[in-house]
Amino acid sequence: QVQLVESGGGLVQAGGSLRLSCTASGRTFSAYDMGWFRQAPGKEREFVGATKWSGMSTDYADSVKGRFTISRANANNAVYLQMNDLKPKDKAVYYCAESQRYTAGNDLPSLEYEFGYWGQGTQDTVAS
Repeated sequence: QVQLVESGGGLVQAGGSLRLSCTASGRTFSAYDMGWFRQAPGKEREFVGATKWSGMSTDYADSVKGRFTISRANANNAVYLQMNDLKPKDKAVYYCAESQRYTAGNDLPSLEYEFGYWGQGTQDTVAS
């Protein structure tokens, strides 16, 4: 059974930084693409970014490009989301997700249905 556990959320001032972690268990972590999503109050959950199973490529939503960085440590079954220059609009519950299946190509998943497993979410609050 795949389990994903996020940590690292909290309260930060605008312009500050947070680093989220997600630890996975239950299957071979290094074989699957990983993604981060977020859901702000009253809004739909949205894609933040994703990293290929190899860690060799990443993709980001336009709203976070240049501020957020995804990395992974396959040896530790972990994926990270470094968030810099945080803005009040970044306030949300952040979820990590693991892709449903292995994909050998270079394309990265970005749609919710492409991810088969989800963490419980961690709340980030950005004070203006």
